[in-house]
Amino acid sequence: MKIGIIGTGGVGGYFGARLASSGNQLTFIARGKHLEYIKENGLRVKSIKGDINICPATATDRLSELADCELVILGTKAWQIKGVAKELAGTLNKDAMILPLQNGVLAADELLQSFDKSQIIGGLCMIFSSIESPGVINHMGLDPSITFGEIDKTINKRTTQLKLLFEKAGISCTLSDDIEAALWRKFILICLSGFGTISNSGYGLIRETPETRQMIIDSLTEVSMIAKAKNINLKNDIVEESLACVDTYPANSMSSLSRDVLSGKRSEIEYQNGTVVKFGKELGIDTPVNNFVYGFVKLIEKKYRNQST
Repeated sequence: MKIGIIGTGGVGGYFGARLASSGNQLTFIARGKHLEYIKENGLRVKSIKGDINICPATATDRLSELADCELVILGTKAWQIKGVAKELAGTLNKDAMILPLQNGVLAADELLQSFDKSQIIGGLCMIFSSIESPGVINHMGLDPSITFGEIDKTINKRTTQLKLLFEKAGISCTLSDDIEAALWRKFILICLSGFGTISNSGYGLIRETPETRQMIIDSLTEVSMIAKAKNINLKNDIVEESLACVDTYPANSMSSLSRDVLSGKRSEIEYQNGTVVKFGKELGIDTPVNNFVYGFVKLIEKKYRNQST
């Protein structure tokens, strides 16, 4: 299959390399030194599940080169979706599938501003990975997985074939008949990312400290209340289930939000706790912990971005 990867970072780079290693024709969209290295030396993935080297690798910074792709996977940051969609619209053929793997719950809605609903497949991924150096992706935690499904909750031929494509590439995947609920199950977890940003700590210390563990529980509860108000189909024990998941995270791992903020980059805070705060105001639900996290991450981000300029 001809596949385009927009955003060859920890997410796009890892899953794109897996797909390329199983015989698919990949085109990677990247920028700067990362792009230059991939074009000259290929793409390398260092992984706890086994290293991958894709050499040669087709890489470019021009979205127009994805015109004949059958599948485009979006591995960009959540705040880049609108811009990418506008540039990509009119380039892809109408049968091409678009699979966003962004954090948050807004990607599909933002894509619908530029594409027909029939082209969009809802999706998410679970992975701890990042760009270690130009051309090198480091996967350091979790068994990487993709969950995806049609927005209208149907199971059909194309999503079944997509599942087979991922499985052939050695990618753990789940074909969901309720991708909205799946997105919210991840969303409730990623809204904890800001705790690491504020404390500059890994998940281990945060979950082992009684006071911050309680804040984790309170944050999970706030997001679950919003999900319930929006009629998202989550289990009654979603808070307990999510907390158990947090307890499995590598102790020293930090979120992409933390890495971005502390390195002076623009973060996805608006698509995480910022979205919780926004929904809370719209629904009349108090979200004090998420308000706190949102405010302080914004402050810290401003501080580090000012230092990097």
